[in-house]
Formats: sequence, structure tokens, C-alpha cells
Amino acid sequence: MAESNEQVVRNKQVLLKKYVNEGLPKESDMEIRESSIQLKVPEGCKDSILLKNLYLSCDPYMRNRMKKLETSSYVDSFQTGSPINGYGVAKVVDSTHPNYKKGDSVWGITGWEEYSLIKAPASLFKIEHTDVPLTYYTGLLGMPGMTAYTGFFEVCKPKKGDYVYVSAASGAVGQLVGQFAKLLGCYVVGSAGSKDKVELLTNKFGFDAAFNYKEEQDLGAALKRYFPEGIDIYFENVGGKMLDAVLLNMRIHGRIAACGMISQYNNERPDPVHNLMYVVGKRIRMEGFIVSDSYHLYPKFLELVIPFLKEGKITYVEDTAEGLESAPAALIGLFTGRNVGKQLVVISHD
Repeated sequence: MAESNEQVVRNKQVLLKKYVNEGLPKESDMEIRESSIQLKVPEGCKDSILLKNLYLSCDPYMRNRMKKLETSSYVDSFQTGSPINGYGVAKVVDSTHPNYKKGDSVWGITGWEEYSLIKAPASLFKIEHTDVPLTYYTGLLGMPGMTAYTGFFEVCKPKKGDYVYVSAASGAVGQLVGQFAKLLGCYVVGSAGSKDKVELLTNKFGFDAAFNYKEEQDLGAALKRYFPEGIDIYFENVGGKMLDAVLLNMRIHGRIAACGMISQYNNERPDPVHNLMYVVGKRIRMEGFIVSDSYHLYPKFLELVIPFLKEGKITYVEDTAEGLESAPAALIGLFTGRNVGKQLVVISHD
């Protein structure tokens, strides 16, 4: 009889069936497939680890990976007929890598499946702080947290008293940017797409004010109402008309961190931006950034955030879907604003 650690088990996976180059993706563009996997790193596989995936992260950047990307991008297209991959939290089941041992918890890039064999795991971080919820490593203490930290502190160089505006402010990244800004002593306003999300921003995350962008006929006028003296820092998550309205309201020497532009991801043609000339006259600095360029700052980030978390100075809201079967709907829900807070999928609780 084979040893138990060499047993073969079922491995459910989420696959992309076909590329979706425009319009909203549908659940039927993905499928659940069942395969099998041996619970041991195969013979001859050096520097590899076998993971049991616990939590998967649904993130807006994954929309572009569902397209057949013809031009070079910071991420590759998903492979049709193969498991989707993305950020997640997992436990090491077996390892031939010197830095990982059985029982270690990790976060980073893994497969949308129950078990993943990762060869040369360059995109994984060992979890040292296990006295906080492990789900936080899909959000607050993982890629979205690092995104908020990098965009706000490294790109925007904030100062106490700055006027800060955050779009898509109740999402995985926006909720943290607002809290970082408040802890620094800034005035912070956020926008979101529902009454409940707006209430969350002011009541739970401590934003000074918030508004529902869907209820505003004139976004430029709305921003003027909340920022009569203009905006110093804009954390850009939306693009399109929102960016146009912000450019009208920026202060001289304002800073814009371009994190994402979710309003554009499903468009066949990008919306034009008409107010770029304001970048010149107002001496605005607008900078795009990719969080993976800044992972060397992760220890510095944890030094800042872990004490805030333990002292109750930072709070984090998650939207949890149960089971791998729910992952396609959870991912697509990001693009219709269905989620409240960080969207994650629970595959296993142990």
C-alpha cells in the first residue's frame, strides 16, 4: 500500500474556456474541471513546492488577463484550457525547496485549483505573522495592501493636511488608502457606487466624507463641492470621466497615483480624456505603478501595518465567497460592483 503522503487526490480547477476581448465576461467563459494530483512533489522536481490552496483573491487586473493580449503587458494572458492563476493563500503540503517546509503558510501567485505544484516559487512570500486572520494575506497584508502603501506613500509622497480623493474607495485597495491618509492627518473623501458602500467609508473607515458617483450628474461639480480648495492627491482606480473631472479640480503641484482604471476594462475603445492640458498648467505629476516592482518594500510595509492592525487603528472589510465553484461569479462580480470590500474565495479552511 502506498504511503499516505503519496496518495492521489481529486483536484478541482477553474479554467478559462475562451478569451473575452470586450464586454463583460460571463461565468460561462470559465468552467470547473476535475483532475487528480499526487500529494507529493514528483521525483526529480528540484526547488518545487506542492500547495494546498486555502483562499483565492479576486482582483480587477485579472480582467485584462482574460483577453488575448496582442501587445506586451506587465501580465500575460491566461492560457485557455488551463487553470487560471492569481494571488492566494496556501499551505505547503510537500517541498523540495530549501526555503519552504511542510506546514508553512504562504501567499502569492498560485493556481485557481485545490492543489498547485509550484516550480521555482519566485512569486511567493512565507507568512511569518500567523496571529492575524490568514485571509488578510489576500488583501490587507498581501498584494492590495502593498498596492495601497506603494501608491500612496511612495508615489504620492503625502504630507499632513493634504486633501486626498480616492475613487472606488470601498474596494480592496481604496479602503486602505483612505485609512493611511487619515492616520497621516489628511482630509479624505472617497466615492463608491452604492449607499451602503458610501456609509461604510465614513462610518467604518473614517473618511471625512463620501459620495455615490452614480447619483452625481456632474462629477466635476461634485468634487468641487467636497474640495472647494482643490485636490492635492488623487488615488486613481477608475479612469474615464472620473479622471477628467479630477483634473479640473487638482491643485497646483498635485499628485495622481494611477493604480487602475476599472471603468475601461470592458470597453472595446477607451473613453477619451479631455482635460489633460491641466497637467501642464497645474504642474500635476501623474504616475502609473505596478505593485510587484515594490515587493522589496514588503518588510517595511509590515512594520507600519501590523502595529496599526493590532492597535485597532486599521480595519478591513472582506466579501467572502465559499467554494471553488463560486470563484467565476465572484471574479465577474468585481466589474458590476457586487462586492463590498475585498473579494476572496474560500477553498478550504485548514
